[in-house]
Amino acid sequence: MMIDWAEWLNLAIRWFHLTAGIAWIGSSFYFVWLDNHLVVPKAGEASGEVWSVHGGGFYHKQKYQVAPREMPEDLHWFMWEAYTTWITGFSLLVLVYWVGAASFLIDPAKAAFTPLQASGIGAAALVAGWLAYDGLCRSPLGRDDRVLGAVWYAVLVAAAWALCQVFSARGAYLHVGAIIGTAMVGNVFFVIIPNQRKVVAALVKGEVPDPALGKAAKARSLHNNYMTLPVLFIMISHHYAMTFGAQRPWLVLALLGLTGVAVRHVFNLRHRGQPLGRAILVAPVLALVSVTYVSAEKTGAQRGAGSSADWASVEPIFQKHCVACHAAKPTSDLVTAPPLGVMLDSHEHAQQFAARVKKVAVDAEIMPLGNTTGMTKAERETLGRWIEAGAP
Repeated sequence: MMIDWAEWLNLAIRWFHLTAGIAWIGSSFYFVWLDNHLVVPKAGEASGEVWSVHGGGFYHKQKYQVAPREMPEDLHWFMWEAYTTWITGFSLLVLVYWVGAASFLIDPAKAAFTPLQASGIGAAALVAGWLAYDGLCRSPLGRDDRVLGAVWYAVLVAAAWALCQVFSARGAYLHVGAIIGTAMVGNVFFVIIPNQRKVVAALVKGEVPDPALGKAAKARSLHNNYMTLPVLFIMISHHYAMTFGAQRPWLVLALLGLTGVAVRHVFNLRHRGQPLGRAILVAPVLALVSVTYVSAEKTGAQRGAGSSADWASVEPIFQKHCVACHAAKPTSDLVTAPPLGVMLDSHEHAQQFAARVKKVAVDAEIMPLGNTTGMTKAERETLGRWIEAGAP
């Protein structure tokens, strides 16, 4: 009996990552909601309070702007949700995109990296992303969240553009998500939790905690709140080839990431009881711009490509890049039978699987796996024209 341990490990880590992410994001969303719904208490030393009902019971929450006069005996900390999410996410990045760099990260048509070189660039991107973000927060720009947010967004767009120049677009997307996730967990590990520990230590000593500690922790928590939806989009983006398969995938990522930020801002305004105004229009407009851009880009590429392709022009492409694996009797040492039963060794077979070819080779550009045969953009466009013409 053969057990595919790699696939089972992939599933286990991915499931763990999703579970931890739900716990982290859920608690983050809840505490932002809680903070936005606090009202001045009628009595007591708390700075804010809120009543809520859930699960058949009533809850009375109180917030102390700095800290209570005495430490409670049982204090709950929220940090392992963040740490576990990052650890499992990083493990997936290593397992899928670094160990499997030749198949999922490297695109020889862009740069002929070795797996070690590609992994090194990916790791450097994560470290550089955190240093850039943390440096911005500690600089004078950090005094204004709006200015800081705009500059950090520009840094992320630049990172997306740069990574798309050297990696497969899908691999570039996941690394941008990892950069954002690293910044978020860095906030928890280096700022939020240490500051909270300093506050607790001061209370234990009978000292008055520094209010700046809580202010800095809250600011980083707010940043995490706005970065959450873009990260979630990147987590699901590899299922949707029209995003990372666009001519300028970094621009699509920039538009949809900003859409997520706009959606989160609307929720924050609503929870604070502030008028939504024009803010409620920003997210749908950005989403519409994204969809329109991708559609217009595809239409423009088809118009600029010239006449429709015929079988004579695409058969050599199939022979060069596909039939070593996708034939009744594969010649590749990697497979013993055509993967998923897809055969592309004749016009009849290629026509039968044309829709699948368009999805994985033309739109998503994830086939040939790792682009080991060096399929060019022009060859993919030729296949696309042939399929759009009905695969004649």
